[in-house]
Amino acid sequence: MDCRVVVEAAVPVYDVETADEAVRIAISKTGEMLNPDLSYVEIEMGSRSCPHCDEQLEPAFIAADEGLVALELEMTVFNVERNEHAARIARKEIGKRLENIPLEVLEVEQLDEEPEESEETETDEPPDASDDDDDGPLPEFEELLDE
Repeated sequence: MDCRVVVEAAVPVYDVETADEAVRIAISKTGEMLNPDLSYVEIEMGSRSCPHCDEQLEPAFIAADEGLVALELEMTVFNVERNEHAARIARKEIGKRLENIPLEVLEVEQLDEEPEESEETETDEPPDASDDDDDGPLPEFEELLDE
């Protein structure tokens, strides 16, 4: 089975003045650490909320020109047996590249196995008549055997 895993990372940034600047620097810094080995990991701003009032907060906390930014890192893990296995693999692979950055698995979602029919529908379209040099359609397989 294949799973989509979302991991939250707390990325420290330095010499920043605004939350937007902190987020941009954190995304850039995280992208540099993950590339080229994990270039398929999607990096997005995380979401934070007040634990007491459920109010949405900025994804970055700034104090004394230093910040801590919540980012969500999403990757797909293939051929796993259980959701826990997918979470461990994602956390290990991302954690190897993001040293000293705390990670927490937020979500593990099983991906639907796509049936092979979707591939067939792409090839089942009739060919363009202008590409054919023949005047008529191709004979059926049984007709070829009868000849």
